[in-house]
Amino acid sequence: MTDRPRIILDCDPGVDDAIAIITAARWTDLVAITTVSGNVGVEHTTANALRMRDLLGIDVPVHQGAARPIVAEPFHARHVHGMTGLADVDLPLADLAPDSEDAVEVIVEATLAEEGLHLVPVGPLTNIALALRADPGIANRVASVTLMGGGASGGNVTPAAEFNIYADAEAADEVFRSGAPLTMVGLNLTHQVRMDASHADSCRSFGHRVGDVAAKLIDFNVSVHRGGGLPGSGAMHDPCAVLAVSHPEVVRSEPRHVVVEVDGTHTRGQTLVDERGPMSREPNCRVAYEADAGRALELILQAIREAPVC
Repeated sequence: MTDRPRIILDCDPGVDDAIAIITAARWTDLVAITTVSGNVGVEHTTANALRMRDLLGIDVPVHQGAARPIVAEPFHARHVHGMTGLADVDLPLADLAPDSEDAVEVIVEATLAEEGLHLVPVGPLTNIALALRADPGIANRVASVTLMGGGASGGNVTPAAEFNIYADAEAADEVFRSGAPLTMVGLNLTHQVRMDASHADSCRSFGHRVGDVAAKLIDFNVSVHRGGGLPGSGAMHDPCAVLAVSHPEVVRSEPRHVVVEVDGTHTRGQTLVDERGPMSREPNCRVAYEADAGRALELILQAIREAPVC
C-alpha cells in the first residue's frame, strides 16, 4: 500500500492490544493512542500503552480515557490478560504520565482538525460513545469506526456476548445507532487469525527486544486459551481491526444491520446481525466474515520483525 491510513487507536492493553499497537505502528500513521477501562482498569491500560510506546520508541501521544462504563459497573478480564494487563511481561515505565487525561476531547478535537481519520477502538466503546455525545458530527467526519468487538455468532463472556460489547453495552448501543461508518470485526472473524508457539519462536528469532516481548505475549495468550476450541493457539483479536483498515483486502465484510442488546437477561451485550436478506433492515454496519488468515499473520509478524529497536 502507498497510502498509510491515519488512525486513532482506542485500546485497553491487554495482550492482543499490545500486538495491535505494534501492528498499527508499522502499517498506519498513528495520530494518537487513547485508553479506556476494559481488560484491566484504566490506570493499567494507560500505563501499558505508555510502556508499548516506550518499547517501540514512537512519537505518539497517549491520552487516558474513561475509567468506567457509561452505566454498568466496571468489568475486567484479568484472568485472560494478567493482573495488570500485559501477562507476565516486565516492561519498565519510563514516563508515568499520559499526555492528557481527556481522551474524549482529544478524539473530538482531532476529528475537527482533520477529516477522514479512522477511529479504531479495540476495547469497550466508552470513549467513542462519549465523543459522539459531545460532537455527533464526528460520525460524518471520520473515514470509519473500525471496531474489534461483537460478532455474527456467539460470544466469549456469555453465550451471546463478546467482552468489549458486554463491558459497556450502552456505549456500544449508542455507537451502533450513531450513523457513523462502522465496520465490526468480531469473534467470528478474529478466531480465524490465531498464533501459536511457532509464531512465538519466530518472534524470538528476530533478535530484538520487541520480538522477545511479542513472543512472551503470544506464549501467554496460547497458555490462557489452551484447552479451548483450538488448543495450542490463541486468537489475535485486536490486530485484525488494525489490518481491516491498513490492508482491507485481508478482511471480507458485508453490509448488515446490527443492533446491540442492552436489556436481555441472557443476551445483554449481544450484537444481533440481521441476516434475513431482502427482509433485512437498512444496513448500518459492515460485518467482517472472512479473513485471509495467512496474510494477516504475515503482516503481524512483519510488523514485529521490522519494529524499531531502541
